[in-house]
Amino acid sequence: MKIEKVLQELGLTKNKGVVYLAALNTGKGSALDIAKRAGLPRTTTHEILQHLIDLGLISYVLKGRKRIYNVEPPTKLKTLLHEKERILESALPELASLLNTTGIKPKVRFYEGVAGVKTVFEDTLTVSTKLLRGILSMEDLYKIPGKDFMGDYVKRRVDTGIKLKVIRSEQKEIETTWSLSTQENRELHYAPQDMIFPMTIYIYDKKVGIIATQKENFGMIIESEDFYTTLKNLFEIMWQVTRVGGKID
Repeated sequence: MKIEKVLQELGLTKNKGVVYLAALNTGKGSALDIAKRAGLPRTTTHEILQHLIDLGLISYVLKGRKRIYNVEPPTKLKTLLHEKERILESALPELASLLNTTGIKPKVRFYEGVAGVKTVFEDTLTVSTKLLRGILSMEDLYKIPGKDFMGDYVKRRVDTGIKLKVIRSEQKEIETTWSLSTQENRELHYAPQDMIFPMTIYIYDKKVGIIATQKENFGMIIESEDFYTTLKNLFEIMWQVTRVGGKID
């Protein structure tokens, strides 16, 4: 293999390889000396020399106001290989996460802040089965995204014919609203006294929506059939062992 091709494989483009070889042949010299040997303009050679300095292949000393360039031993080229290996090693975890051997890849969407929390709520209204399973904390939802938003959300859920099966912690109740209600298409169960849910989870359409408390303040949607099935089954088990909430209408 020609030496120019070897240098290109190491990441030195054609002109960089030419300047590097010219510097090797020159030994020590100014940018003008190396430019003449390389057959390139002095300004181009000067820019390339700076790049080769950054790579550790060339150094320089000042003589007055003039730079005299000196080529490091060719063994320094090994550092280019080591750098490529380092870059590859740092990228391997992300590359591995992109590997999809089954053809089915789950999707995870993360949203920050109140706007992110509202994004998750809006997505639940797209449920095609018209059934939401939820684990909610009224106290925390009244803080984020707030009582007014939740009131409007419930109205839109009802208007679109979406039924809600919900399990809540009675200790987290703050008003006698959102009870078992035919009018609001809601079935309510209360968890045992020692079971408190600070976060809100919606299970729907092979998705799981997660809404954090004011302390952590984020929303997340995980789209995974296996995760959805697992959470749905756990919810149904909990549904069997929780008690029915009082009916409001």
